[in-house]
Amino acid sequence: MKINELKPAPGSRKARKRVGRGESSGWGKTSAKGHKGQKARSGGSIKAGFEGGQMPLQRRLPKRGFHNRFAERYAEIRLDHLNAFEDGAEITEETLRQAGIMKTADRWAKLLGSGNLERRVTVKLSKVTGGARKAVEGAGGTVVEG
Repeated sequence: MKINELKPAPGSRKARKRVGRGESSGWGKTSAKGHKGQKARSGGSIKAGFEGGQMPLQRRLPKRGFHNRFAERYAEIRLDHLNAFEDGAEITEETLRQAGIMKTADRWAKLLGSGNLERRVTVKLSKVTGGARKAVEGAGGTVVEG
């Protein structure tokens, strides 16, 4: 078998419709476009969302909401998540990313006071809530914020 002898499987390729090639072809005269009108003209296409001159739906509805591009979003880390680390471990944003607890896209982390901490760990995160600080220090760990 040679490359020039390769052929597609029978029935796998469909021939394109050649319109405007005489009446006997079945696609002559109006070339399957019907009679007159915008859709029958060359370049005659109607834009998506066009409603015949009526005010389109996307312009009738009011604009709502606001998304602040400069908002500082923090990954919310629960105390339960810190139990995945060994006793005496130092926990930073980088170690949380490596453990898969924090997404790579998240820039900072905030430790929340929900859940139970059963390990003595050193926490070095951007933000720590008051309840989380008490829980970490109560378990014998230390908190370095910033």
